[in-house]
Amino acid sequence: MEELVGLREGSSGDPVTLQELWGPCPRIRRGVRGGLEWLKQKLFRLGEDWYFLMVLGVLMALVSYAMDLAVGSVVQAHQWLYGEIGDSHLLRYLSWTVYPVALVSFSSGFSQSITPSSGGSGIPEVKTILSGVVLEDYLDIKNFGAKVVGMCCTLACGSTLFLGKVGPFVHLSVMMAAYLGRVRTTTVGEPENKSNKPVYSALATLVLASITYPPSAGRFLASRLSMKQHLDSLFDNHAWGLMTQNSSPPWPEELDPQHLWWEWYHPRFTIFGTLAFFLVMKFWMLILATTIPIPAGYFMPIFIYGAAIGRLFGETLSFIFPEGIVTGGITNPIMPGGYALAGAAAFSGAVTHTISTALLAFELTGQIVHALPVLMAVLAANAIAQSCQPSFYDGTIIVKKLPYLPWILGRNISSHRVRVEHFMNRSITTLAIQLMDDGIGICCHQGLEQMPSGVVWFPMRGSR
Repeated sequence: MEELVGLREGSSGDPVTLQELWGPCPRIRRGVRGGLEWLKQKLFRLGEDWYFLMVLGVLMALVSYAMDLAVGSVVQAHQWLYGEIGDSHLLRYLSWTVYPVALVSFSSGFSQSITPSSGGSGIPEVKTILSGVVLEDYLDIKNFGAKVVGMCCTLACGSTLFLGKVGPFVHLSVMMAAYLGRVRTTTVGEPENKSNKPVYSALATLVLASITYPPSAGRFLASRLSMKQHLDSLFDNHAWGLMTQNSSPPWPEELDPQHLWWEWYHPRFTIFGTLAFFLVMKFWMLILATTIPIPAGYFMPIFIYGAAIGRLFGETLSFIFPEGIVTGGITNPIMPGGYALAGAAAFSGAVTHTISTALLAFELTGQIVHALPVLMAVLAANAIAQSCQPSFYDGTIIVKKLPYLPWILGRNISSHRVRVEHFMNRSITTLAIQLMDDGIGICCHQGLEQMPSGVVWFPMRGSR
């Protein structure tokens, strides 16, 4: 049954339904409807992109908050279990190792069983997509859930795996944007054999967890610190080497949040020994961790590794010049934290071939006092790294055999003399159409000189 329509009294506009005409509070409803129409016009006047991006930002912020909340709860539970399990070294070792092994095994098995493309950082694949190549099933929404669950398990392992969340979160944002933009991908290809991947993940995690066990080698790796606490301690401006010359700080049984730098000190190894041991061990341990097929980010570990390099350099300078460097009658004290900041930005910039890591360092510390030395260090590191090898993400694209655009060396002057005619095939065949009075002629030209090789004539209707 069709709805009855009518006109408002004294109105010459469009007809409305009788339910709207005789409903309760017609003026209030008309005012609300008019306000919504005005708001809709204002929103669409500026385009749809801005509120689409607003929704994307709000959703990803909520996802990040939920992930941090879940990861923090799991990490606290692990710390409570390790502290309350007793004095038995066997039980403490099992609580330290079995926990991350179980999490990584679940992360690898769960994410790989849903979609194999959920493992790794995600930055190389995103770069490939931005270059115009469609990677099927990579932006599927089921990949989003697998990546979120897998990354929560990875981050819950703490500094045992020494992995972060920056790269995978970029991938999550791209997937959410693709879903909101109604982008659909089709799953094609043969299924992979994923039976051995959880086993390899468990074995690799067991090796890393055993090394970082605090009463053993983890004592010299500051293994009880989280990723954030690593940065907080390395950016400390106090010279640890000078502070430990006259006194040896104790190594507490429980982590002291007020004295995080105590985790880097050992009376026999000293500060220099623990930092050097940290750099040597984390070098191959990070390489091993990147081979585990789980959702994980690699930028934050690289950033911390660079901070440790800068910290070691700053501690060495403070040991050589304990009173500081005197220039123009002014004594400039050595601040190892500043060298750690420059080292973090330079090393991460060299690995990723980017200069924006300097900005990230400034935003992270909230100051630009060391702007000039940090920028100089980043530029020098980029110049050396780009002349030697591709970036970490470009190397991953090459290893995974993803389609990519080759890098053209702009400083090679001889490349400008290479023209298209040097490698193009100029022996082509063309067809020329000629209109005649009594028909249509098609002339075929071949070769470099475009000599005619034959003419085909089609008579028109009515012609003799």
